[in-house]
Amino acid sequence: MSGHVDVAAIRRPRAPGWIWAAAPIMAAPLIGAALGETPIPIATVWQALANQLFGAGYPVDPIDQGIIWSYRLPRALVAGACGAGLAISGLVLQTLLRNALADPYLLGISAGASTGAVLVAVAGLGAAFLPMSVGALLGALAAFALVAGLARLSGGGPSARGAAQIVLAGIAGSQLFNALTSFIIARSASAEQARGIMFWLLGNLSGVRWDDVWLAAAAVTVALVTALWHVRSLDAFAFGTESAASLGVPVRRVQGILILATAAATAVLVSITGAIGFVGLVVPHAARFLVGSRHARLVPVSALIGMVFLIAADVIARMLVPGQTLPIGVVTALVGAPAFAIILIRAGSAS
Repeated sequence: MSGHVDVAAIRRPRAPGWIWAAAPIMAAPLIGAALGETPIPIATVWQALANQLFGAGYPVDPIDQGIIWSYRLPRALVAGACGAGLAISGLVLQTLLRNALADPYLLGISAGASTGAVLVAVAGLGAAFLPMSVGALLGALAAFALVAGLARLSGGGPSARGAAQIVLAGIAGSQLFNALTSFIIARSASAEQARGIMFWLLGNLSGVRWDDVWLAAAAVTVALVTALWHVRSLDAFAFGTESAASLGVPVRRVQGILILATAAATAVLVSITGAIGFVGLVVPHAARFLVGSRHARLVPVSALIGMVFLIAADVIARMLVPGQTLPIGVVTALVGAPAFAIILIRAGSAS
């Protein structure tokens, strides 16, 4: 009788991935609702939620109840949805364009969405029948069409030079639409409107409510489901459009679907929170470092990291300066700019 013990046979079964994902998905918004300039215990947050959802009757101070339910929890949920949506959009654009520096902010999509939203909100263009989110979507699509056209005219393609042309076209498009936004504000907005819009353009979650939560969740769900549905195509696009076509991917149709989904998600999120930079650029690289390049894992992990990152950034924005809430875009830029420099250096050394 052998004394050998089969270690593999008695190894504990690994928990499914969704169990590991459920913990941060549930914990991050609760922690975001608890932290702030005046911290609230997690137990109180749980009790406030139980009171609101199930009528539990816990003795929670009415002021804390209102702060948690009407202010901090919607803000944390919108921040999480925005982080997830921007991360997915950045990942998809980086894969389709085969460009490590691609993201909705750098390619002008966020700037175009901002212009469309401001046209509706300030200039009154179509305000009677056109929501801000639709105006933002039209602006985002116009910006991406302009950037794609500029890149094509300047020789953008699968080569390294083509990738650089796409980034340069995106910078030009961003500057153009940012200038248009500033012109619209200067011409049509009052001084009070101008101050509010400029703060919003840097990323502002102060005014979000539960209606914004459902809208942001719907936009992110569309982007996430679309990306997950096309994970095999994204794996193929990572080797170039010719390789994807040789593997049977209908290149133009899939590109159109993915770009429309990411542009729509970006536009809706920009219409709620303003333009928040660097999330779509940095988060996909962090996800690749953790789980590799297969999109079946990369898409959900990017969404998860983006959610946690932007909730944390929002908490920092509320706590960094006592008595004042910073625009969340300031915090993401403080983190994202050094990360962008690292990515740029690594991309240069790898070429």
